[in-house]
Amino acid sequence: MKKFPRIVFIGSTPFSFFSLKELYTRKYNIVGIITAPDPPFSIRKKNSFPIKEYALENHIPLLQPKNLLDSSFLRNFTMWKADIQIVVSFRLLPIEIWSHPKMGTFNLHASLLPQYKGPAPINWAIINGEDKTGLTTFFISNQVDSGNILLQKEIEVKRDETAGELENKLKKISGSIVRKTLEGILQKTIKPIPQKIISYSSLKYAPKISSIDCKIHWKVSSIDDIYNKIRGLSPYPSAWTTLFFKENRFVRFKIFLTKKIRKTHNFPIGSVIISSCEMKISVKEGFISVIEGQIEGKKKMNIKNLINGIKIRKNLFVR
Repeated sequence: MKKFPRIVFIGSTPFSFFSLKELYTRKYNIVGIITAPDPPFSIRKKNSFPIKEYALENHIPLLQPKNLLDSSFLRNFTMWKADIQIVVSFRLLPIEIWSHPKMGTFNLHASLLPQYKGPAPINWAIINGEDKTGLTTFFISNQVDSGNILLQKEIEVKRDETAGELENKLKKISGSIVRKTLEGILQKTIKPIPQKIISYSSLKYAPKISSIDCKIHWKVSSIDDIYNKIRGLSPYPSAWTTLFFKENRFVRFKIFLTKKIRKTHNFPIGSVIISSCEMKISVKEGFISVIEGQIEGKKKMNIKNLINGIKIRKNLFVR
């Protein structure tokens, strides 16, 4: 017997899957799922449709609208007669969708709101060197990521953690907080809290990350800022720099994993020092030692394999 209420689940990423599975395996009544349209065949990846695949395997009605205001989609959507909607990792919803169910629509966001509103909270928390972050559920309202807070779960951000590692850690607890939020709404044990009453000396935001945001600025950034930027963009969209072999020969160089070496030196900033098993890049307070990287046109490699592929090892620099 499926549990009340009638739930429409909305999500489109592997992150969403953990919440969907948590609810369905606990017999909540998911009457429909909305997810993204299939991408073109040429850019599809293996195991990139967990939401769709789960819906088909379990015979849950599924909609994949390109346009959330399309009349045919809206007609099918309203036929589900949702009591409540749950959103995890999806694009901005129009009011016609989020205001439809009588019990409201709540969203899961990967930060401790009101901090890090925006589409890339995991990345920016690490880029900015935060030592904690978490998950927040909140009712969707007219303003993006600004509705009343329902539940929050705080977790530690380790000093060497990448965005990918932090995302995996948050995934594992995401289903639990979504389920507890739903139960709290049904049992009326949660009192929604307006975000405006939460006091912070300053707010940080998490805007969409562009390619130019991923460029490493060796001369003006501190060793900590460079290190945090690389791990905050790893494995995707990834930090990058331009590696010069000579002034007129250069390639784009993505860097995924590094370690910091604080040390006084006399090298010009941006110098690349290569030994048999190490690649170091000089910065103001020492060196960034590359552990994993990818030279343009080649595969991602650990540093030993990457060094083996570099024929010129002297007079290299980045900028």
